[in-house]
Parts: sequence; C-alpha cells; structure tokens
Amino acid sequence: GKVTVGLVAGSISVVADGLNNLMDAAGSIITLVGFKMAARKADEEHPHGHGRYEYIAGLAVAVLVLVIGIELARAGVSKILNPSFVKFGPVILIILVFSVVVKVWMAMFYQTLNVRIDSSPLKAVSADSRNDALATGAVLFSALVSRFAGLSLDGWAGLGVAIFIIYNGIGLVKDTISPLVGEAPSEEFVDYLSEKITSYEGVLGIHDLIIHDYGPDKRYVSAHVEMPSDWDPLITHDIIDRIERELLETDRIHLIIHYDPVVTE
Repeated sequence: GKVTVGLVAGSISVVADGLNNLMDAAGSIITLVGFKMAARKADEEHPHGHGRYEYIAGLAVAVLVLVIGIELARAGVSKILNPSFVKFGPVILIILVFSVVVKVWMAMFYQTLNVRIDSSPLKAVSADSRNDALATGAVLFSALVSRFAGLSLDGWAGLGVAIFIIYNGIGLVKDTISPLVGEAPSEEFVDYLSEKITSYEGVLGIHDLIIHDYGPDKRYVSAHVEMPSDWDPLITHDIIDRIERELLETDRIHLIIHYDPVVTE
C-alpha cells in the first residue's frame, strides 16, 4: 500500500498518510475485539457485565495513535532539518489521487446514511473519512509541488499529517478516559430521564438522580421518586415496578427507585 510505496520513494509524508489509514483499520479491529469482550455476560467477579472493555479498547487505539503520531512527527522534523529531494513518480501521484477520491466518496456516503438514520457512529466515520481526505490532499499537494516546481515539502507535509494524527489521538484519549473515570451524565440525558419518569401517573417529581455507566447500554440509575403519600401503597409499588421494567425494555436502563411520599394536601 501507501506505506510500502512511501518507504521505497523515501517520502515521510506518504508513509505518514499510509500509517494514518492503517491505524483506521487497526482501530476497527481493536474496536471489534472490544465489542466482543464487552458482550460477555456478567459473572461473579463482574456482576455489572464487561461493558467497559469497549472503553478500554478505545483507549488502546488512542495510545496507538499517539505513539505513531509522535514518531512520525519526530521523523518529519528530522526530514525538515536534513532535507533530501523526493521524486514523486506517476504511480505515487495516482495512488494519492485515488485515495482522495475514495475518502471523499466514503465521507459523502456515510453522511447520506447519517441523514437518514441519525447515527452517531456514522457521523463520526463520515468526519474521519473527510479528515483523511484532507490529510491525503495535503500530501498530494506537496507531491505535486515537488514534482513540478522542484521544491521539497515532504518533511513539512509529513509533520502536518503527524500533528493531525496526534490531535486526533488526544481527542480519542479524552473521549475514552472520561467514561472510565466516571463522567457526569449529559444534561440532555438527565432531562430525558426526568421527563420519562415524571410522565407516569402519580409521579410528582424526582431528585437525587445517580447514574453509573458500566459501558454502552449498561447504565445503572437510582432515583428518588416523589408520589402522593395518601395513595394505596400497592398501587404506588405497581407504578414504580412498571417504570423500572419499561425503562429497562425501551432504554436498557437498569433503574432502582426509592419512593418518597409527599403530602399533597
């Protein structure tokens, strides 16, 4: 692929761009392994399941991205300080043009699907493909300048791609570490949950909402629910049971409700 062609031609920018694409593939494989491990059922040692393996897999990808990005940045700086002219032949130019076209098509394809079904993963993949197209486009520009103007921008282009990779890696680290250490739920999720619970008959309000995230689709929530104190305890209990059951069925939320009686008169 591009890595081999870049090594043969001695182009750090082409090698960097190729490794950027390879990391996407490696990230997909690691993510799939994470999905597989996260899908394992709960056991005695892990009563809440293994959902956080998905976050750990994401962190592994992020570390891989950062390490490669830093190494490529070092190589790019070395190439800038010790420049050597790289002759970009027709084969390299064709490969780069083809890569840009494919990445642009992928970005448009995923974006079209995202508009139809409103999927966060598809939105992320579309943005990733668009960014890859921009990075490859920068390498293509440096190759064209080198071939037709005789200026060597290979080191600068390689450094630019490396910085792009490091920037993405830092974002990935933030996104994966945050749920592992325990991030606060989004305001949208809290509002959604509050509206959902208070929509049930007899629920006057909720407070002391606590959310534990054990991985995607594995959220454990406890809440104090306010209900009229003069209602029949059996009816109140049935409503609470129904809320807990239906939120598990519709939203995969394991809800535990503490009943708080409220004097309404």
